[in-house]
This record gives sequence, C-alpha cells and structure tokens, in this order.
Amino acid sequence: MGHRMPWFVLRLWFSSVMEITAAATFCATITDEWVRGGVTAAFVAPGSRSTPLAMALVAESRLHVEMFHDERSASFAALGHALATNVPSVLLCTSGTAAAHFSAAVIEAHLSCVPLIVCTADRPPELWDIGAPQTVDQTKLYANSVRWFCEPGVADDAISSVWRSLGARSVAEALGWSGRRGPVHLNLSFRDPLAGQPGLLPRGRDEGVPWHQIALGRDEGVSLIAPHLRHRGVIVVGGGTADAESVLRLGERLGWPVLADHRSGCRAPGRSVAHSDALIRSTSFADTHVPEVVLHVGEAPASKVVNQWLANCGAKHIVVVPRGRWIDPDRVASILAVDEGLMAALLDTVAVDREPDPSRELWMAADAVAARTVAEELDGDITMSEPAVARAVVAAVPAGGVLVVSSSMPVRDVEWFAAARADITALANRGANGIDGVISTAIGAALVGAPTVCLMGDVAFLHDSAGLVALARRSVNLTIVVVNNDGGGIFSFLPQASVLPPADFERLFGTPHGTSMAALVRAHGMPVVEPVTLDDLRACVVDGTGVRVVLVHTERRANVAMHQRINERVVAALRTAT
Repeated sequence: MGHRMPWFVLRLWFSSVMEITAAATFCATITDEWVRGGVTAAFVAPGSRSTPLAMALVAESRLHVEMFHDERSASFAALGHALATNVPSVLLCTSGTAAAHFSAAVIEAHLSCVPLIVCTADRPPELWDIGAPQTVDQTKLYANSVRWFCEPGVADDAISSVWRSLGARSVAEALGWSGRRGPVHLNLSFRDPLAGQPGLLPRGRDEGVPWHQIALGRDEGVSLIAPHLRHRGVIVVGGGTADAESVLRLGERLGWPVLADHRSGCRAPGRSVAHSDALIRSTSFADTHVPEVVLHVGEAPASKVVNQWLANCGAKHIVVVPRGRWIDPDRVASILAVDEGLMAALLDTVAVDREPDPSRELWMAADAVAARTVAEELDGDITMSEPAVARAVVAAVPAGGVLVVSSSMPVRDVEWFAAARADITALANRGANGIDGVISTAIGAALVGAPTVCLMGDVAFLHDSAGLVALARRSVNLTIVVVNNDGGGIFSFLPQASVLPPADFERLFGTPHGTSMAALVRAHGMPVVEPVTLDDLRACVVDGTGVRVVLVHTERRANVAMHQRINERVVAALRTAT
C-alpha cells in the first residue's frame, strides 16, 4: 500500500512555505466530509491542476492514498476497491485529456452500480474556450453514466457554508440516493496559486457524523428520525407530500404545529397553520417560538420569510422527500430520508397517550388571530386588491375542484392570504418556479374532468398566449382569472423599486405591456368577464362552465401598500393578543 509523510510534518511544512488559500480550505473540507461518510481510500493520477485536492487527500491521516502514473489504471483500481468494499472510492486526475481516460471505468461503475467519487481538476472558467493549454470541455464529460454531476466553480470563502453539503452529498449520491449506487462526477476548477495550506475549516456536525445523513429505507429513516421526535419541533409541509393525513396526525400527537403549503394537502382548517408567513413577520412571535427540530416534508414553501427563518433558527433539520429528489436549498438538512410510507411509520413510534407539546396550541391560537385579521381586512375589500382576489378565488373554487396557481405573486398571495381548504386540490409549477406555460398547464389539469380554476398574472398570461389557440373548442370546465396590473408586479417588492429612478425601474422591471387582454381573449372566440366587486368575482368562479377568462384590474403600487398594511395589522393583533 502507499506511503505518505505524516500529517504533522506536512502541517509544519505547509505553515512555513505556503499561504492559506480558499482552494486548500475547500479541498480539506470536502475530504473531511468524505471520511465522515465512510470513504477510506483515494486513487490519484499525478498532475499540476489537481494539486489542491491531491495535497488535501495526502494530508488526511484517516485516508489511504494510492498513486498511479496512468489515469486508466488509477480509475480501475478505484473501481476495484469500491467493488470489494462497497464503499465509495475517490478518484482524482488533472485537467484536459487526463479526465477522458477515466471514461471506461466510469461506464463500468455505472453499469455495475459501483460507488465512485470521480474528481476531475479543471482550469478556471476564464481560461475556457480561448486556447489555454490542457483545457477541454469537462462539463458533464461522462454524460448519463454518472448518478450526479456538480461543477461548483472556483472555491470562494464567501460560500464556504455550502462546502460540507457538497462533500456529504457526493457520498450520498454515490451510495444510491437517486435510486442506484454508482459514480458521481465533481468537476473542480482551481486558480493559481495551486499549492496552499487550508485555513480554519467550516464547522462540521458534532460527533464526526456527515453533514447529511441519509436514510434510503423506511426502517433506516425511523431509526435516524424517531429519537428527535422527543424534542420541541415544527413540521413544514409542501407539495409532493405522499401521506398528508399521517403528517397531520403526527403533528397532533407530538404537539408540533404543521406549517402547511396550499399544495400539500395538509392545509386543513383547525389542523394546520395557514398564515405562517404573517406570524413569522412578527419578531416577538418568531423569537419566542423557535423550534429545536424542523421536520420538513416535501417541497419548500413559497414564503421567503418562512424559509429564511427556518434556515437561521438553529434547529436540527430533517427533510423527507420523494425518492430521487434532493430538497435542501439552504444546505441545512442533518438528515434526508425517502418518503415511502415513512410518515405513517414515524406516527406508529409515538405513543397514542403521549402528552403533546404545547407548541401546537400556541401556534394554532396565533394562526386564528392572523386569520381573523386577514379576513377583516380583505373579505369586505372594495378595491379588488390582489390579496383579496387570491382569497376570493380560493374560497369560490367548487368542492372537489382543482386550483392551478401561477408562480410569481399569485402563488404567494394564495399561500399568505387564502383561507384553508381541504376539499380542493391545489397545483403549481414550482419545480423551476417559472411563469411559463401556465394556461396550458391549467388546460391539461382541466382535461382530467374536475372543475378547474387558474389564477395567474398578466405577464404569465401573455407568456402562454399560444395556449389560448383553439381553447374555446376544448371540452373543459376552465375559468382563468387574470390579475392585470400591466407588468411584473412582484418586482415592486424588491429593493430595485426603491433604489432606481422610476423610469429606469419601469423599463427594466415593471415592464408594462399595454396589451388589451380582453381583445386578445375575444380574438380567440372566448367570453371575457371583468368583475367590479369581490362578489362578482366569486360568482364568476362558482358559476363558471365551459371556458371563460376573468380579468381583474389592479395597480402595482397600491398592491405593495396593501401587503404592508395587512402584515402590520397581523403583527399588531398578535401583540395585543399576547
């Protein structure tokens, strides 16, 4: 087996001749995560551009490192070690054609489901495509033969908080998070100086565990998660939830509040919190209701306020998602588990006669205060504000119907201001959070047969105006409610609205379109309704048959003021109630 200089000797040498670099710290961090995840061996082909990672591997005393002159030999040796141990091996080469010589072993690892962490060093992006030596296109070099590809860019201390997540996830993906064991590919760009010493590493998890622990099976998930259910916590549930009823019952049995996204199937009156965004905007409430554990089921909620509070509250985060998905945008998850009967299994671990934590009742009481305040502000709104429109539309969807909500402001207004409905299905394209194809998405949903209502903004409507072609001839029951504020309303909530001159803001972000929406709809042979009151709007939704478009006209500046007023009223009401 290989030979290396003792770590303490290397450390003294580093400190005497080398400066601290972000690249060296990054490489030492991901190496530490690999070891925490069970990696025991690394196989290295020599080269210059791979220096930062090669030095980190050799300096790690818990890791055995073997050198091979030829990349192909190194790759098959790594394959053989992983095949024999069933543990991922790390494989490293320099930039250029060296990476191509790994291909045969990567393909074999792919087809044989052998875990490998394949690291190809690369020149920094500013040297790509300009004829720099030893530079080839290494992005997704192994195509579909890897379980996961990541190209994190040149190491930067400003984002050091994500480094441990990268190292831990590469192990998890190699071990089969996406469904099968196999190779993963990290394409790592390094700038000069290549030789450096690591600074202080970002703090890892206690007791030497990986940044992310993963549970691929139900029993493994119960084993990892159940001990944490003894603490004070909250359940955050978004779209993609497999078993909504078990989630709600688990919250009730534990005494944990369920903060439910409208797409989750858990937004049931009296059983979940529907106004978490408004509650968290109250600093006093947020500061006095910090959980010890966050159990996050499914996709993230639309509320930035809620997501930021959860990410920064210091709780242990447990994420339960459908197989193959990785939902952890803030890189805070301590445990990721596959949601295949797991929620029901966790429910079975909690004694029926357990004394529930009082947290749930406190959250539910505060939610009731927020609900009353929102209702007082919006249900009699004669201005047809955007929050009032979203609330009225959700309330008017027929029982058993489908609500399709566009990204941007509509999805947020529904989450923030609509009353809970357990008798409708809410859908939204939140994978990429785009406003593309919303009309067509609603058409596809309506073709299933249930009465369907689509709530969208004017820009999203124009983006998918091709979906209107021949819509009048389709046998669907679809009502499309368009909030028309002549531009991109969501940008009025961003700092750009206050720091740019009004004319520049309008040109770049407000982007008024000046389109006659009614004329566009009529050109496609469909009826247009332009309600004057909320009652008119509700009647349009309730009585809608066939296809119709409902236009509601609003003003962007007034919309911002309305949102601010509602949030301030909820904060004041919570202060009075407590």
